[in-house]
Amino acid sequence: MSEPQMDPAGNTQQFKAFAQRNEPEAAPARRSLLTPILIVVGVLVVAVLAFLLFR
Repeated sequence: MSEPQMDPAGNTQQFKAFAQRNEPEAAPARRSLLTPILIVVGVLVVAVLAFLLFR
Protein backbone atom coordinates (compact mmCIF):
# COMPACT_ATOMS: atom_id res chain seq x y z
CA MET A 1 0.00 0.00 0.00
CA SER A 2 1.41 3.42 -0.90
CA GLU A 3 1.93 6.14 1.68
CA PRO A 4 -0.33 9.18 1.52
CA GLN A 5 1.16 12.29 -0.08
CA MET A 6 2.58 14.50 2.69
CA ASP A 7 2.68 18.27 2.43
CA PRO A 8 6.42 19.14 2.30
CA ALA A 9 5.74 22.47 4.01
CA GLY A 10 4.15 20.76 6.99
CA ASN A 11 1.76 22.75 9.10
CA THR A 12 1.72 26.32 7.76
CA GLN A 13 0.51 27.79 11.03
CA GLN A 14 3.33 26.16 12.95
CA PHE A 15 5.88 27.43 10.42
CA LYS A 16 4.52 30.99 10.64
CA ALA A 17 4.65 30.85 14.43
CA PHE A 18 8.25 29.61 14.22
CA ALA A 19 9.27 32.30 11.73
CA GLN A 20 7.64 35.13 13.68
CA ARG A 21 8.75 34.22 17.18
CA ASN A 22 10.80 36.79 19.03
CA GLU A 23 13.69 35.22 20.87
CA PRO A 24 15.73 37.55 23.04
CA GLU A 25 19.12 38.20 21.53
CA ALA A 26 22.13 37.26 23.56
CA ALA A 27 23.41 40.28 25.44
CA PRO A 28 26.88 41.33 24.41
CA ALA A 29 29.49 40.33 26.93
CA ARG A 30 30.31 43.28 29.15
CA ARG A 31 33.92 43.73 29.97
CA SER A 32 34.58 43.51 33.63
CA LEU A 33 35.23 46.87 35.25
CA LEU A 34 37.14 45.19 38.04
CA THR A 35 40.37 44.70 36.05
CA PRO A 36 40.81 48.33 34.90
CA ILE A 37 39.92 49.61 38.38
CA LEU A 38 42.49 47.32 39.99
CA ILE A 39 45.13 48.46 37.49
CA VAL A 40 44.44 52.14 38.22
CA VAL A 41 44.51 51.56 41.98
CA GLY A 42 47.76 49.61 41.64
CA VAL A 43 49.40 52.39 39.61
CA LEU A 44 48.27 54.99 42.15
CA VAL A 45 49.66 52.94 45.05
CA VAL A 46 53.00 52.54 43.27
CA ALA A 47 53.09 56.27 42.46
CA VAL A 48 52.38 57.26 46.07
CA LEU A 49 54.99 54.84 47.39
CA ALA A 50 57.57 56.12 44.89
CA PHE A 51 56.77 59.70 45.84
CA LEU A 52 57.17 58.95 49.55
CA LEU A 53 60.41 56.99 49.10
CA PHE A 54 62.19 59.36 46.71
CA ARG A 55 61.15 62.71 48.08
